[in-house]
Amino acid sequence: MLKKILMKNSTEDENTDSNNKSKRSSCLGFVIDTVETILLALVLFLAINAISARVRVENVSMKPTLQPGEFLLVNRVAYKLGEPDIGDIVIFHAPGGSELDYIKRVIGLPGDVVRVEDGTVFVNDQPLYESYIAEEPNYTGSWTVPVNSYFVLGDNRNNSSDSHMWGFVPEEDLVGRALLIYWPLDKLALLRSPNIVQAIHE
Repeated sequence: MLKKILMKNSTEDENTDSNNKSKRSSCLGFVIDTVETILLALVLFLAINAISARVRVENVSMKPTLQPGEFLLVNRVAYKLGEPDIGDIVIFHAPGGSELDYIKRVIGLPGDVVRVEDGTVFVNDQPLYESYIAEEPNYTGSWTVPVNSYFVLGDNRNNSSDSHMWGFVPEEDLVGRALLIYWPLDKLALLRSPNIVQAIHE
């Protein structure tokens, strides 16, 4: 009888130890899974952040194309893998050492001659037919774009601080290319401008 009791107690102890080990194993597995999930999320976040950015439009200089309060997805690596094109909407560090970033449209590439006359923008004597601007520019001028620099204008031509006022954007100041408006959802749209490119190369 005593032997049976001892054997029963021994079996119960073994079951208890087995249950405890199983619980510890389950807890350890849960912790490992949680850590792995957090690390994976962190790696994905850093990777996405390295190649893209989210930017909020703060002023009216790109109206009617972009409205204040809209959020843009920006491709950070676009100009590490390629060159800007005329018509690209770009984000760049503001001139004068400001910590702000600006949003404008590329109008002139290195070596181009940009001229504004009688309300029309010309690049290398080719007029740009710009259906996206708020109104024709009320200023005149001519600029030759230096090497490794770009000439940019806001779509709201007469209410924009841009290259016609302060000069050119150095290549190293480019942050990336605006790809799409993603917020608010009813304004969701890809940012493309094929007509301006066709006008230049016709």
